[in-house]
Amino acid sequence: MSAAAPFAYVRPRDLKAALEAGSRPGAAYLSGGTTLVDLWKLGAFDLATAAPKGSYPFPGGSDRYTLADLPETIDYVVLTHSHQDHCIFEPLLQLRHRIKNLIVPKNSSGFLADPSLKLVLQQIGFNQVREVDEMETIEVEDGNIMAVPFLGEHGDLNVRTKSAYLMRLNGKSLFFGANSNNIEPALYDHIHAAAGQVDVLFVGMECEGSPMSWLYGPLMTRPLLRKMDQERRLEGSDHEKALEIVDRLRPSGVYVYAMGQEPWLTFLTSIRYKPESRPMVESDKLVAECRGRGLMAERLFGHKELLLDSVAEPAQVSIAYQGMSAWN
Repeated sequence: MSAAAPFAYVRPRDLKAALEAGSRPGAAYLSGGTTLVDLWKLGAFDLATAAPKGSYPFPGGSDRYTLADLPETIDYVVLTHSHQDHCIFEPLLQLRHRIKNLIVPKNSSGFLADPSLKLVLQQIGFNQVREVDEMETIEVEDGNIMAVPFLGEHGDLNVRTKSAYLMRLNGKSLFFGANSNNIEPALYDHIHAAAGQVDVLFVGMECEGSPMSWLYGPLMTRPLLRKMDQERRLEGSDHEKALEIVDRLRPSGVYVYAMGQEPWLTFLTSIRYKPESRPMVESDKLVAECRGRGLMAERLFGHKELLLDSVAEPAQVSIAYQGMSAWN
């Protein structure tokens, strides 16, 4: 690993020791699109934590993190959107006593297919819920969280309750694009100009998606034409679109996530990929292209732990980003 790399890979179950030895904040991929960012010495391996979308200990199964691995206090839970594979109430309710603040995208109100996450979460007992608009910033200790536009992936409907996030901690920045469909590459030029250097990019590449009716059909007041239904899909970026994001944000590391590959996510997404499935083919192309450019790149599966390199004092704040479940 190059000394200039912003992250170092840490083997599973070794992260707590690495944090204590290096006093460095980090990020843990938890499965799907769930990532826990910058947990500073919070106890028994708290940084590499649970996938809050159905993962549980299973003898003989693949290694994973469960709710039992979560820290006692999570300062911020950041939700990207309200799709059922990105906002799951069962684990949220189990962790309600641990969560200090919930950050959700701003709602435009008045559209049945775009419910207010803030109102829903307040109704189930979360009192500290904050809506953020595009390019709005929330200050946290030694950094901030910026909400940035999240385009596409909602069947071309007028859904505003969705947001990607740029998190900056101790001089390092992580961009979580969720399932953004890069339909306007110039957007990322503006984000780079406004927010500065991005060290690591997380991007979802479920680029086939389901027809709009799969999720929103029951909410339509009249039947959809099949042609329209097939064209207005719930899809993210393919290889070319994701590479445009890389070209404009110029990160040192690129990680494909939010693919729903993990076996415990099938009941939410109905996804069962084969090697020839389009999302697999397209994400393989992106990873290969980024590695060819000398960037760290990987399609994430199950779990992975990363430590930020070359930082000063560690931030004493835990941020759970929900990209494919109750956090990202």
